[in-house]
Amino acid sequence: MSVKARRLERSQGPSGVARLIRLLPGVVAAALIMVLALPLAGWIGGWLLRLQGVDPESASSPVSGVPVAILLGILARNLLPLPQSLHPGIQFARKAVLQLGIVLVGIKLSLLEVVRLGLWGIPIVAVCIAAGLVLVIGFNTRLGLPFRLGTLIAAGTGICGVTAIVSVAPAIEADEKEVAYAVANVTLFGLIGMLAYPYLAPLLFDTPEQVGLWLGVAVHDTSQVVGAALTYREVFGDDTAFQVATVTKLTRNLFLIAVIPLLSLYYFRSGKGAARRSGARLRLSQLVPTFILGFLLMALLRTLGDATAAAGGAAFGLWSLETWSSLVAALGDVWGAKYLLGTALAAVGLGTHFSVFRGVGFKPFLVGLVGAVLVGVVGMIMVFSLGGLVRL
Repeated sequence: MSVKARRLERSQGPSGVARLIRLLPGVVAAALIMVLALPLAGWIGGWLLRLQGVDPESASSPVSGVPVAILLGILARNLLPLPQSLHPGIQFARKAVLQLGIVLVGIKLSLLEVVRLGLWGIPIVAVCIAAGLVLVIGFNTRLGLPFRLGTLIAAGTGICGVTAIVSVAPAIEADEKEVAYAVANVTLFGLIGMLAYPYLAPLLFDTPEQVGLWLGVAVHDTSQVVGAALTYREVFGDDTAFQVATVTKLTRNLFLIAVIPLLSLYYFRSGKGAARRSGARLRLSQLVPTFILGFLLMALLRTLGDATAAAGGAAFGLWSLETWSSLVAALGDVWGAKYLLGTALAAVGLGTHFSVFRGVGFKPFLVGLVGAVLVGVVGMIMVFSLGGLVRL
């Protein structure tokens, strides 16, 4: 075979069927871990709800299966011998499956929710996110930790927990160690906030709108915000705070659309990115990754669907409001947030060896602790200042 023929054969790569067979074992392994993580997260969440006097049968679990999946993946990677045949599929799940999951999560977010929060609620959310990013990244730098790690912790703390971490990670070229540390941070400190803040909030604020705003900006992950707001509703009998907290959290999630391009640009301009180091010019696909465009399109689809359902009784003139709500929940909550992101984070765990954590110690958790406190305090100040003007 000539040199030209061999090059042509290599450029063509394996066939579609051969590639599927090569990827399947690793993807299946990650998916099995996700399947185990979901009921385990439900059991842990039910236990936490019962601990607070809330009936777990009437509420969804405040513990997401995604961080449980990454934990189980790490344990499997370090306690079991993993064959080499799993590695291609694990790599595929960490990238392609992750990005598809992020795209589908976009349908959970409606731009109409931002309108519901009103003129004064949006600045509260924006300032809390900006403070979380600037202060956490700054403190991380003072401790001498990697910029990418601090950025992931800041995004998870300030924006929307695990979803923000896995969305920002590809844009700043973060590795498995940094993702795992950041997920552990928002899970731990978000859980503490979920358990404590519902009882602290009525001691600080006078109106249910203020309580809901603070829970929505101070607690990290979406499931944790819902859990905190649900506890407040059950204990104090206040549904308004629950609604405001949920809308506030969805508004925070929508800021991903703007924050990820900004972080991508900052990362590139700082000279830390591989493209910048090699002297290459910044491409639009680096500034606004394709999966973020998909995320935005799904959010717009949700917004148009909600608007047409409200105006004519059927989303896009095709689906009743009940059917449209079920479709949105299936795509966003079940397939996106649970199955695909759970599989992707299980794959991240499967690619993470304990040895990568050596030399870093507990400093990242100090960053997470300080970040959680700072975002909570900034949120408290903003709610005191403007929260009284918000009405849902």
